[in-house]
Amino acid sequence: MLRVLCLLLCLSFWSESPLIAQISKEFTVEERHGYNLVHVDFNVYKGITDVKRKHGDRPIYIQSHLSKVNILPSFSHEIKDGVLRAQLHHRNVESETLGKSLSYKLFSSDNEDFDHKWDLGLSSNHLYDLNLYFGIGKANLDFSNIPVSNCTIRSASADIKLDYSKRIANSVTMDTMVVAINMGNLDAYNINYANAENMFFEINYGTLNLSFSEGVIHDLKVSAVIGAGKVNLTLPDQNQPYRLKIKSTPMCRTSLPAYLKDIGDKTYVSKAYKADAPDLVDMVIDISVGSLVVK
Repeated sequence: MLRVLCLLLCLSFWSESPLIAQISKEFTVEERHGYNLVHVDFNVYKGITDVKRKHGDRPIYIQSHLSKVNILPSFSHEIKDGVLRAQLHHRNVESETLGKSLSYKLFSSDNEDFDHKWDLGLSSNHLYDLNLYFGIGKANLDFSNIPVSNCTIRSASADIKLDYSKRIANSVTMDTMVVAINMGNLDAYNINYANAENMFFEINYGTLNLSFSEGVIHDLKVSAVIGAGKVNLTLPDQNQPYRLKIKSTPMCRTSLPAYLKDIGDKTYVSKAYKADAPDLVDMVIDISVGSLVVK
Protein backbone atom coordinates (compact mmCIF):
# COMPACT_ATOMS: atom_id res chain seq x y z
CA MET A 1 0.00 0.00 0.00
CA LEU A 2 2.82 2.37 0.88
CA ARG A 3 4.52 1.65 -2.46
CA VAL A 4 1.30 2.44 -4.32
CA LEU A 5 0.91 5.73 -2.45
CA CYS A 6 4.50 6.77 -3.23
CA LEU A 7 4.00 5.92 -6.90
CA LEU A 8 0.84 8.06 -7.08
CA LEU A 9 2.62 10.99 -5.44
CA CYS A 10 5.49 10.72 -7.93
CA LEU A 11 3.15 10.57 -10.91
CA SER A 12 1.27 13.60 -9.60
CA PHE A 13 4.51 15.56 -9.24
CA TRP A 14 5.71 14.64 -12.73
CA SER A 15 2.38 15.53 -14.34
CA GLU A 16 2.30 18.95 -12.69
CA SER A 17 5.97 19.81 -13.10
CA PRO A 18 5.55 21.50 -16.55
CA LEU A 19 2.96 23.79 -14.99
CA ILE A 20 5.19 24.57 -12.05
CA ALA A 21 8.08 25.32 -14.41
CA GLN A 22 6.03 27.97 -16.20
CA ILE A 23 5.66 31.43 -14.71
CA SER A 24 2.88 33.81 -15.76
CA LYS A 25 3.47 37.54 -15.38
CA GLU A 26 1.35 40.55 -16.32
CA PHE A 27 2.53 44.10 -16.95
CA THR A 28 0.21 47.01 -17.53
CA VAL A 29 -0.14 50.78 -17.39
CA GLU A 30 -3.25 52.13 -15.71
CA GLU A 31 -2.75 55.86 -16.41
CA ARG A 32 -5.19 57.04 -19.08
CA HIS A 33 -4.40 60.78 -19.21
CA GLY A 34 -1.47 63.20 -19.26
CA TYR A 35 0.08 62.17 -22.58
CA ASN A 36 -0.59 62.36 -26.32
CA LEU A 37 1.75 59.60 -27.49
CA VAL A 38 2.65 56.13 -26.21
CA HIS A 39 6.21 55.03 -26.96
CA VAL A 40 6.53 51.26 -26.56
CA ASP A 41 10.00 49.69 -26.31
CA PHE A 42 9.39 45.93 -26.33
CA ASN A 43 12.54 43.80 -26.40
CA VAL A 44 12.50 40.01 -25.90
CA TYR A 45 15.28 37.60 -26.80
CA LYS A 46 13.11 34.51 -27.32
CA GLY A 47 9.53 33.36 -27.65
CA ILE A 48 6.33 33.54 -29.65
CA THR A 49 4.78 37.01 -29.54
CA ASP A 50 1.29 38.17 -30.50
CA VAL A 51 0.64 41.89 -30.88
CA LYS A 52 -2.91 43.07 -31.48
CA ARG A 53 -5.64 45.43 -30.39
CA LYS A 54 -7.00 44.79 -26.92
CA HIS A 55 -10.41 46.14 -25.96
CA GLY A 56 -10.36 48.72 -23.20
CA ASP A 57 -8.63 52.00 -22.51
CA ARG A 58 -5.39 50.85 -20.94
CA PRO A 59 -2.55 51.99 -23.23
CA ILE A 60 -0.52 48.82 -22.81
CA TYR A 61 -1.14 45.34 -21.46
CA ILE A 62 1.44 42.55 -21.58
CA GLN A 63 0.87 38.97 -20.54
CA SER A 64 3.78 36.53 -20.50
CA HIS A 65 4.10 32.81 -19.95
CA LEU A 66 7.71 31.97 -19.20
CA SER A 67 9.44 28.62 -18.89
CA LYS A 68 13.05 27.71 -18.23
CA VAL A 69 13.35 31.14 -16.68
CA ASN A 70 16.84 32.43 -15.97
CA ILE A 71 15.79 36.03 -15.36
CA LEU A 72 12.41 37.75 -15.16
CA PRO A 73 11.50 40.57 -17.55
CA SER A 74 12.02 44.15 -16.43
CA PHE A 75 9.15 46.59 -16.99
CA SER A 76 8.97 50.32 -16.35
CA HIS A 77 7.04 53.34 -17.55
CA GLU A 78 7.00 57.11 -17.07
CA ILE A 79 5.12 60.12 -18.40
CA LYS A 80 7.27 63.05 -19.47
CA ASP A 81 6.67 65.95 -21.87
CA GLY A 82 3.35 64.52 -23.00
CA VAL A 83 4.79 61.10 -23.88
CA LEU A 84 4.14 57.85 -22.03
CA ARG A 85 7.27 55.71 -22.34
CA ALA A 86 6.83 52.02 -21.51
CA GLN A 87 9.71 49.55 -21.64
CA LEU A 88 9.79 45.79 -21.34
CA HIS A 89 13.13 44.03 -21.68
CA HIS A 90 13.79 40.32 -21.30
CA ARG A 91 17.45 39.70 -21.83
CA ASN A 92 19.31 36.46 -22.44
CA VAL A 93 21.76 35.23 -19.82
CA GLU A 94 21.94 31.71 -21.23
CA SER A 95 24.65 32.75 -23.72
CA GLU A 96 23.05 30.81 -26.54
CA THR A 97 25.56 30.22 -29.32
CA LEU A 98 25.08 31.01 -32.99
CA GLY A 99 24.84 27.26 -33.62
CA LYS A 100 21.94 26.94 -31.23
CA SER A 101 20.22 29.92 -32.83
CA LEU A 102 20.67 28.27 -36.24
CA SER A 103 19.26 24.99 -34.94
CA TYR A 104 16.10 26.80 -33.81
CA LYS A 105 15.76 28.33 -37.25
CA LEU A 106 16.53 25.23 -39.32
CA PHE A 107 15.02 22.41 -37.29
CA SER A 108 12.15 23.89 -35.26
CA SER A 109 8.59 22.81 -36.08
CA ASP A 110 5.44 24.90 -36.26
CA ASN A 111 4.63 23.69 -32.75
CA GLU A 112 7.91 24.96 -31.30
CA ASP A 113 7.09 27.15 -28.31
CA PHE A 114 10.55 28.73 -27.97
CA ASP A 115 10.14 28.49 -24.17
CA HIS A 116 8.19 31.75 -23.78
CA LYS A 117 4.87 33.19 -24.91
CA TRP A 118 4.10 36.93 -25.05
CA ASP A 119 0.84 38.79 -25.64
CA LEU A 120 1.15 42.54 -26.20
CA GLY A 121 -2.20 44.31 -26.21
CA LEU A 122 -2.62 47.91 -27.43
CA SER A 123 -5.66 50.17 -27.40
CA SER A 124 -7.43 51.91 -30.27
CA ASN A 125 -7.78 55.00 -28.05
CA HIS A 126 -4.09 55.95 -27.99
CA LEU A 127 -1.44 56.92 -30.54
CA TYR A 128 1.66 54.70 -30.65
CA ASP A 129 5.32 54.92 -31.54
CA LEU A 130 6.50 51.30 -31.61
CA ASN A 131 10.02 49.96 -31.20
CA LEU A 132 9.85 46.15 -31.21
CA TYR A 133 12.71 43.65 -31.03
CA PHE A 134 12.43 39.87 -31.29
CA GLY A 135 15.41 37.56 -30.93
CA ILE A 136 14.64 33.88 -31.57
CA GLY A 137 11.10 32.73 -32.30
CA LYS A 138 8.06 34.11 -34.06
CA ALA A 139 6.04 37.32 -33.94
CA ASN A 140 2.47 37.74 -35.18
CA LEU A 141 1.56 41.41 -35.47
CA ASP A 142 -1.95 42.58 -36.36
CA PHE A 143 -2.13 46.39 -36.30
CA SER A 144 -5.82 46.57 -37.24
CA ASN A 145 -7.57 49.42 -35.38
CA ILE A 146 -4.33 50.56 -33.71
CA PRO A 147 -3.20 54.15 -34.48
CA VAL A 148 0.55 54.00 -35.17
CA SER A 149 2.63 57.04 -36.11
CA ASN A 150 6.00 55.24 -36.40
CA CYS A 151 7.02 51.60 -36.26
CA THR A 152 10.42 49.92 -36.06
CA ILE A 153 10.64 46.12 -35.95
CA ARG A 154 13.95 44.29 -35.62
CA SER A 155 14.68 40.58 -35.43
CA ALA A 156 17.77 38.42 -34.99
CA SER A 157 16.26 35.18 -36.31
CA ALA A 158 12.53 35.41 -35.60
CA ASP A 159 9.96 35.05 -38.36
CA ILE A 160 7.63 38.06 -38.55
CA LYS A 161 4.02 38.08 -39.73
CA LEU A 162 2.64 41.60 -40.17
CA ASP A 163 -1.00 41.98 -41.12
CA TYR A 164 -4.00 44.29 -41.17
CA SER A 165 -6.54 41.49 -40.99
CA LYS A 166 -9.60 43.77 -40.63
CA ARG A 167 -8.58 45.69 -43.77
CA ILE A 168 -9.14 49.00 -42.02
CA ALA A 169 -6.60 51.73 -42.72
CA ASN A 170 -4.48 53.19 -39.95
CA SER A 171 -6.46 56.17 -38.62
CA VAL A 172 -3.33 58.36 -38.69
CA THR A 173 -0.64 58.81 -41.32
CA MET A 174 2.36 56.73 -40.35
CA ASP A 175 5.61 58.49 -41.09
CA THR A 176 7.92 55.47 -41.35
CA MET A 177 7.75 51.71 -41.01
CA VAL A 178 11.04 49.81 -40.73
CA VAL A 179 11.43 46.02 -40.56
CA ALA A 180 14.97 44.61 -40.33
CA ILE A 181 15.64 40.86 -39.99
CA ASN A 182 19.04 39.25 -39.82
CA MET A 183 17.93 35.69 -40.59
CA GLY A 184 14.26 34.93 -41.00
CA ASN A 185 11.10 35.50 -43.01
CA LEU A 186 8.72 38.44 -43.23
CA ASP A 187 5.10 38.04 -44.31
CA ALA A 188 3.63 41.52 -44.77
CA TYR A 189 -0.02 41.34 -45.83
CA ASN A 190 -2.43 44.17 -46.72
CA ILE A 191 0.48 46.48 -46.07
CA ASN A 192 -1.22 49.44 -47.76
CA TYR A 193 -3.49 49.75 -44.72
CA ALA A 194 -0.49 50.92 -42.67
CA ASN A 195 -1.19 54.33 -44.25
CA ALA A 196 2.56 54.97 -44.24
CA GLU A 197 4.63 57.44 -46.24
CA ASN A 198 7.86 55.41 -46.09
CA MET A 199 8.53 51.69 -45.74
CA PHE A 200 11.93 50.03 -45.43
CA PHE A 201 12.38 46.25 -45.39
CA GLU A 202 15.77 44.60 -44.96
CA ILE A 203 16.52 40.88 -44.68
CA ASN A 204 20.06 39.56 -44.72
CA TYR A 205 18.96 35.97 -45.30
CA GLY A 206 15.36 34.86 -45.71
CA THR A 207 12.09 35.41 -47.58
CA LEU A 208 9.99 38.52 -48.01
CA ASN A 209 6.31 38.08 -48.90
CA LEU A 210 4.96 41.57 -49.52
CA SER A 211 1.40 42.19 -50.69
CA PHE A 212 -0.82 45.16 -51.41
CA SER A 213 -4.57 44.79 -51.56
CA GLU A 214 -6.71 47.88 -52.15
CA GLY A 215 -5.62 51.36 -53.15
CA VAL A 216 -3.09 53.64 -51.49
CA ILE A 217 -4.49 57.08 -50.66
CA HIS A 218 -1.24 59.09 -50.76
CA ASP A 219 2.29 58.78 -52.08
CA LEU A 220 4.32 55.92 -50.64
CA LYS A 221 8.00 55.01 -50.96
CA VAL A 222 8.88 51.34 -50.47
CA SER A 223 12.44 50.01 -50.28
CA ALA A 224 13.28 46.33 -49.85
CA VAL A 225 16.84 45.00 -49.61
CA ILE A 226 17.50 41.26 -49.54
CA GLY A 227 21.00 39.83 -49.25
CA ALA A 228 20.19 36.21 -50.06
CA GLY A 229 16.73 34.73 -50.31
CA LYS A 230 13.40 35.22 -52.04
CA VAL A 231 10.97 38.06 -52.64
CA ASN A 232 7.34 37.44 -53.52
CA LEU A 233 5.69 40.76 -54.37
CA THR A 234 1.96 41.17 -54.99
CA LEU A 235 1.44 44.53 -56.67
CA PRO A 236 -1.48 46.93 -56.21
CA ASP A 237 -4.27 47.02 -58.78
CA GLN A 238 -3.36 48.43 -62.21
CA ASN A 239 -5.59 51.44 -61.45
CA GLN A 240 -3.06 52.44 -58.80
CA PRO A 241 -0.15 54.50 -60.16
CA TYR A 242 3.08 52.75 -59.23
CA ARG A 243 6.66 52.34 -60.33
CA LEU A 244 8.84 49.34 -59.64
CA LYS A 245 12.64 49.50 -59.97
CA ILE A 246 14.62 46.28 -59.64
CA LYS A 247 18.24 46.13 -58.58
CA SER A 248 19.60 42.62 -59.01
CA THR A 249 22.67 40.62 -59.93
CA PRO A 250 23.11 37.71 -62.38
CA MET A 251 22.66 35.42 -59.36
CA CYS A 252 19.02 36.51 -59.00
CA ARG A 253 16.20 34.95 -61.03
CA THR A 254 13.34 37.36 -61.84
CA SER A 255 9.76 36.65 -62.87
CA LEU A 256 7.51 39.56 -63.91
CA PRO A 257 3.90 39.74 -65.16
CA ALA A 258 3.36 40.63 -68.80
CA TYR A 259 1.08 43.59 -68.07
CA LEU A 260 3.89 45.72 -66.62
CA LYS A 261 5.23 48.45 -68.89
CA ASP A 262 9.01 48.47 -69.21
CA ILE A 263 10.40 52.03 -69.27
CA GLY A 264 14.07 50.96 -69.20
CA ASP A 265 16.81 50.56 -66.60
CA LYS A 266 14.93 47.64 -64.96
CA THR A 267 12.04 49.95 -64.15
CA TYR A 268 8.38 49.02 -64.68
CA VAL A 269 5.15 50.97 -64.26
CA SER A 270 1.41 50.36 -64.07
CA LYS A 271 -1.13 51.49 -66.64
CA ALA A 272 -2.19 54.35 -64.35
CA TYR A 273 1.37 55.56 -63.77
CA LYS A 274 2.05 59.30 -63.76
CA ALA A 275 5.28 60.67 -62.37
CA ASP A 276 3.46 63.47 -60.53
CA ALA A 277 0.54 61.40 -59.24
CA PRO A 278 -0.33 62.34 -55.61
CA ASP A 279 -0.90 58.66 -54.74
CA LEU A 280 2.17 57.22 -56.47
CA VAL A 281 3.63 54.04 -54.98
CA ASP A 282 7.37 54.10 -55.68
CA MET A 283 9.03 50.71 -55.04
CA VAL A 284 12.68 49.66 -55.17
CA ILE A 285 13.55 45.99 -54.76
CA ASP A 286 17.27 45.24 -54.28
CA ILE A 287 18.18 41.55 -54.16
CA SER A 288 21.64 40.06 -54.53
CA VAL A 289 21.22 36.27 -54.51
CA GLY A 290 17.96 34.36 -54.90
CA SER A 291 14.72 35.04 -56.74
CA LEU A 292 12.12 37.74 -57.25
CA VAL A 293 8.56 36.81 -58.25
CA VAL A 294 6.19 39.68 -59.02
CA LYS A 295 2.49 39.19 -59.61
